[in-house]
Amino acid sequence: MKTPFPHAKDADLIVRNALGGLEAPARRAFLRGAVTLGGLSMLTGCSISDDTSVEAMLMKISRFNDKVQAWLFDPNRLAPTYPPSMITQSFPFNAFYSENKVPVVDADRFRLEISGKVADRHAWSLPELLALPHTEQITRHICVEGWSAIGRWGGVRFSDFLRLVGADLSAKYVGFKCADDYYTSIDMPTALHAQTLLAFSYDGEPLPARYGFPMKLRMPTKLGYKNPKHIQAIFVTNTYPGGYWEDQGYNWFGGS
Repeated sequence: MKTPFPHAKDADLIVRNALGGLEAPARRAFLRGAVTLGGLSMLTGCSISDDTSVEAMLMKISRFNDKVQAWLFDPNRLAPTYPPSMITQSFPFNAFYSENKVPVVDADRFRLEISGKVADRHAWSLPELLALPHTEQITRHICVEGWSAIGRWGGVRFSDFLRLVGADLSAKYVGFKCADDYYTSIDMPTALHAQTLLAFSYDGEPLPARYGFPMKLRMPTKLGYKNPKHIQAIFVTNTYPGGYWEDQGYNWFGGS
């Protein structure tokens, strides 16, 4: 059946009824993932019209969930790490496009653009980035689609890089623009987390194109869609930047 909801009070009612019928773990998963009209239709069994009041209510719930996750986030708590024997063989490719459409980035011409609330805005070449102090982690990637995989990532701690460019560490957000037209943003506490890594390698080798060459942001404290690949630009801001999936209804904080 098709159910229109022209009034804000109706939108509030249907959202509350749908969420109320879920057990707590499923409710958390729903709010953490795609909080959209389609997801709500699946819960209610109704085909809900694309009413702005319903969509606004869903986004309101998602933004509230962002605040709760941010409040619960402990910047000093580390995600689990694993021995090399547990690395997933053939780490999965994952993107909003097929693997044959992975962007080709020219390493010689590549420059990482830095902007926003930073002191040093010079564009970084790949050799400059690779010369930075290197660290590695073996951590689990958790996808919102329900699968996970363990991989070995190497690069520079993102907190060290932000300090190096003189970023305003009191700013709210760090945003990313990518060669595959993907974009996303994270909160500053996550950016400064000890395991948030600007990764240039996978399993001891230069980062393959399928995993995000020339670099990706690796965050074991976030769901997979928050880990941008093929990064071309980084900016620090107090203005909410959104993200590719987040602007379509996915939870912005995206904690794992």
